[in-house]
Parts: sequence; structure tokens; C-alpha cells
Amino acid sequence: MTAASTPKGERRRQLLVVAAAELLSEGGFAAIRHRAVAERARLPLAATTYYFDSLEELITAAVRHEAEEELAAGRRRLEELAERRLGTEEVVELVLDLLLGTDSRDGGTESVLLRYERLVGSPRRPYLAESMRDLHSRLHELLAEIFRRSDADIGHERMLELIALVDGAVVNALIESDPDPRGAARRMLRAQLLR
Repeated sequence: MTAASTPKGERRRQLLVVAAAELLSEGGFAAIRHRAVAERARLPLAATTYYFDSLEELITAAVRHEAEEELAAGRRRLEELAERRLGTEEVVELVLDLLLGTDSRDGGTESVLLRYERLVGSPRRPYLAESMRDLHSRLHELLAEIFRRSDADIGHERMLELIALVDGAVVNALIESDPDPRGAARRMLRAQLLR
């Protein structure tokens, strides 16, 4: 039995993962450093290298944790809406929560900008490729379930088009310094769903 597999070890490892995920959300990949993670978790610096073989392993765990939390929150929200047909507004907000994060609900660019920086920056980190493919696939499954529960007849290819439209609207809003990129994405997605 290793120290990481004891209850105390698992708690410490989880504290480090949560701390790294928080730093990732607040400052992107560059914010995840051994010292910063240890300080955020209120653990000794040596804990980061004791429980993780590399910074890449810690970053991967943080990315997975953040995505798992978002997917779980999206699934809970969908379950709260029971087994009824979803209206356009509910679909739009659920999709935007999953694509842009719930922090984007309050408007502003910072949380959306950090999210897109992470998404665009992840291909520069080949060690994330497998996790990103898995998480992306699971995100698509949840989005497909949301669309199935609506009146929209959306197949897989159309869903990918809608995701691309949201991404394009967000990137364009960020380039133009629009103070509400989620609002721009909302308008685009709503218009497409009401066609």
C-alpha cells in the first residue's frame, strides 16, 4: 500500500488536484506551479512531487477534475428539469453552461477568455491529448442528450456546427472586446435553434 492509497494520502492528493483546478480556472496553465498548488492546498511543497510524478500529471488531474465537475453539474441540471421536453431557452443556457462554463453567466470576458486560452493551449501539451479526447466525447454525449430532450431535431453533425457557431461568436466577441461574449453566443445559438 502506498501513501497515496491511504485515506490520508487520498485526501491530500485530492486537495492538490482541487487546488490545481482552481488555479487553472483563475490563471490558465501558467498558474499551475508546484509552489502555488501547495500553498493553495495548504500542504508542504514536497507533497506535490510526492503524490504526482510530474507537473504534467498534476495538470492532467486538474483538467480532468475541472471537466468532471462541469459535466456532473450539467447532468444534475438536466436531471432537475425532469423528463420533460426542454424549451429553447433552457437548451441555450444548458449548452452555454457546458461550452462556456457557469462563471460566464454573470457576463464579463475573464472567465470565458481563460477557458478559451486553456482549450486552444491544450494541443501544445500532448500529455493532455487522451484526456481531452475522452472529456470531449463525454461532453458531446451530454450535449446530444440535451438536444434530444428538446424539440430541436439535431443530429451529430448539426450539433458540431452549433458548437462551432458558439465558438466563433465567442472568439469574435473577445476580439471585438465585447463585454458579454456569452450574450453574443446566446444570440447566435438562439437564432439557429429557432430557424
